[in-house]
Amino acid sequence: MFLAEVIGQVVATKKDDHLIGRKLLVLRPKLVDEKDNSKFKDGQNTIIAIDTVGAGVGEFVLFCQGSSARQAGDLKPVPVDAAVVAIVDCVEVLGKTIYKTT
Repeated sequence: MFLAEVIGQVVATKKDDHLIGRKLLVLRPKLVDEKDNSKFKDGQNTIIAIDTVGAGVGEFVLFCQGSSARQAGDLKPVPVDAAVVAIVDCVEVLGKTIYKTT
């Protein structure tokens, strides 16, 4: 699993039937900064992930990729490579809280 911030959503009117009624989110992966482990730095790419938990823009989430993504919810027949599986409340690194919902 990976950490990310939800930075947007994708709307597609024409799509695979298995995607109908499912929300697609744009994620910016977050990495713990190796120079200062009390903060995050942005990952190099963005990810489009199917939402299984009702996440929204601005929230930190956990997502998984590959075959693990299809294990979430009822996604076995859905053509996805990434799925949001949790909304993050807080992140602690080396005993310090570096993210907490407000």
